[in-house]
Formats: sequence, structure tokens, C-alpha cells
Amino acid sequence: MSEDMNTRLCIVRHGETAWNAEHRVQGQLDVPLNAIGQAQALAASKVLSKEKFDAIYSSDLSRARQTAQQTATNLSMSIIEEKDLRERHYGIFEKLTYVEVKVRFPEDFARFEARDPEYAFRTGEALKDFFARSIAIVSRIADENKGKSVLVFTHGGVLDMLYRHITGLSISAEREFGIPNAGLNRVELSAAGWRVRTWADIAHLDASLDDI
Repeated sequence: MSEDMNTRLCIVRHGETAWNAEHRVQGQLDVPLNAIGQAQALAASKVLSKEKFDAIYSSDLSRARQTAQQTATNLSMSIIEEKDLRERHYGIFEKLTYVEVKVRFPEDFARFEARDPEYAFRTGEALKDFFARSIAIVSRIADENKGKSVLVFTHGGVLDMLYRHITGLSISAEREFGIPNAGLNRVELSAAGWRVRTWADIAHLDASLDDI
């Protein structure tokens, strides 16, 4: 496969929300961008609108869709919503701050912090299942767009799973790579497999949280 037949994905974490700033667990709850997040989405659009993409995908949660919208408008493209691009379901943690979770559910928090692949927040999603979902949807998007350039708007957890999949890092290993709000992450699929081209690019932003 020649290099121009490679499939290129630019994957963007949504902009900041009030809950990001509060270190409050969002998971699959539908929290919109705050004013900073809206400014980040606009800044990202100024960079992304200069490029050519064959398709734009987004999580159906509003913080991802809002981040995608200005770029889609500038490029006169529609957004393909994919529910499987949603953040991990955090079950009993959702709506609480991480400090509150640690106090209220100390044993659960310990399993979460240890990145236990089997732990599912009682009513949420196990890490191993979230990993499988995240890789399946990104792989399907790549398969549907072979040799093309695709823009994807999603969440920090999905990006975490993808980076680990590409680099071979265990899902239980400590995270030592950035996943900032509205950061641009470029990956490529060739005959040799996946590779990371650039990661956590925030050159277009004044500042960005990495709260996960």
C-alpha cells in the first residue's frame, strides 16, 4: 500500500465543559461546552478548516458535537453521529467530583484508580469492554474510509484507549501521555498497521485542561 493509500484520522477531544473544570465525572451525561470550550472549538476550526477531509464523525453527546460544528459549517460538510464514540459509562461515579467519589466510594475508587479492567462502576462499563468498544468504532470508521482523510470528534477516554491500542501500552498501565481538551491527535492506518503521527497538539490553543 503506497503512502497516499493510507487512511488518516485526525481525532479531536471535545472542548472544555464546566464539569471538566470542576473535575466532575461526566461519562455519558450530556454536558455542553462552557465559554472556554466554545472558544477552543472555534480555535480548532480555524486550523482544521484549512484541511481537506472526506468525512466528519462525532460522538452524539453535545460537547463533542458542539466542538465539531464550526469546522463542519466552515467545510460545508455534515456530521455523522456515532453513539459508540461516546465516553466510558462511569455508572455510580457520574455527576460526582473525583474528591466526592473517593470519600463516598473508597473501595470503588481504589479499583478505578488501579485501572482494574473488570471494574464497571456497578452500573457502568468495565474498562475492558470500553476498550473493545472504542477500538471497534475507530476501526470501523477507518474501514469505511480506506485511503481517505477523516475527522473525528470524541472524548478523552476513547483517545486513551486508542493510544494504548496503537502503542501496545496495557489498559491497566499508568497514563503518561496527554489528552487535552480540543487537542488534535493524528493517527494513520497503513498495510503495516496503525501509527501515531502527532499527539496532543494544542498549538492552536492558549491553554487546555487535561483533567481525566
